[in-house]
Amino acid sequence: MANGKFTILVIPEDAQQVRRVVLRRGTLRLAVVALFLLFGALGFMSWDLTRNRADIGELEWLRQAHVSQDVAMRELSRELESLQRQMVVLTQNDAKVRVLAELTPAALEPDNGVGGPAENSPMEEVSDLQREIDRVREAISLRRDSQEQIRGFLNDQSSLLAATPLGRPTNGWITSGFGIRNSPFSGARKMHEGIDIACRTGTPVIATADGIVSRAQSVEGYGKLVVVDHGYGYQTFYAHNSRIHVKVGDRVRRGQKIAAVGSTGSSTGPHVHYEVRLNQVPVNPYKFL
Repeated sequence: MANGKFTILVIPEDAQQVRRVVLRRGTLRLAVVALFLLFGALGFMSWDLTRNRADIGELEWLRQAHVSQDVAMRELSRELESLQRQMVVLTQNDAKVRVLAELTPAALEPDNGVGGPAENSPMEEVSDLQREIDRVREAISLRRDSQEQIRGFLNDQSSLLAATPLGRPTNGWITSGFGIRNSPFSGARKMHEGIDIACRTGTPVIATADGIVSRAQSVEGYGKLVVVDHGYGYQTFYAHNSRIHVKVGDRVRRGQKIAAVGSTGSSTGPHVHYEVRLNQVPVNPYKFL
C-alpha cells in the first residue's frame, strides 16, 4: 500500500502455481468507476426498457379505446338518425290526423335546431349523443301517446256514429209526424212521440243503429214492440209489429232485420210506429232520417 500498489494472489486448488496480479491504485480506481458506470448504465437501460413497455401498453390501450369509442359513436349516430326519421314520420302523421279529426295540435315540446363547432372531448361527444338519443326517444314516446289519444278519440267517434240512429226503419210513407196531433181513436189533442210509416204487413223492420235489444215483447198500446238500446243515451222503439225476430240481449247492427210490419196494439192499419229517445226523452225522428 505504501508504494501505491496492490497485489492480488490467485491460488489454484492444487496449489501447484500461485499467480500474482499487481494493480496500481489509479488502475483500481478506474476499474471501480468503470464498474459503477456499467451497473448504472445497465440499471438505466432496464428502467428505460420497462418504461417503454409501459408506454407501449398504454398506447395500445388508448388505441383500442379510441377504436371502441369510434365504433360506439358510429352506432349511436346511426341510432340517432333512425330515431330522428321515426320522429319526422310520427310528427307528420300526428299533424295530418289531428287536422282531419279537427283536434287541437298536440302539446309537445318543439324541436329547436341548434349548432356550432365541436367543443367537447370524444367521451363528452358520446355522452351528448346518448343524451340526444334519450331526448328523441322521449319525444317519440310523447308522439305515440298523442296517437293513442287520437285513436281513442276516433274509436269513440266511430262508436258514437254507429250508435246514432240513421235512416228509416222500413220502406213506406210517413202517415203521421212527431208532435201534438188529434188522436185517431179519441180525437183529443195528444202528443205523438214518434212517426208512423205505413207499408204492407210483413215488410222487414230494420234497426237504424248498432245496439242491444232491451225489450222484445207485446206491450199495451204498442202491440209487439222491439226496443234497442244503442248507448250514448240513444234508444229506438219499433211498435205494432206482426212478428219479432230478436230477443232481449241480442246485439244488432244497423240494417239488421229485427221485426216485420204489422198492426198489433192500438193501430188502424199496418205501419211502424218509430221513436227515437235521447236520455229517455222522445226527440223528433225526422232529425235522424
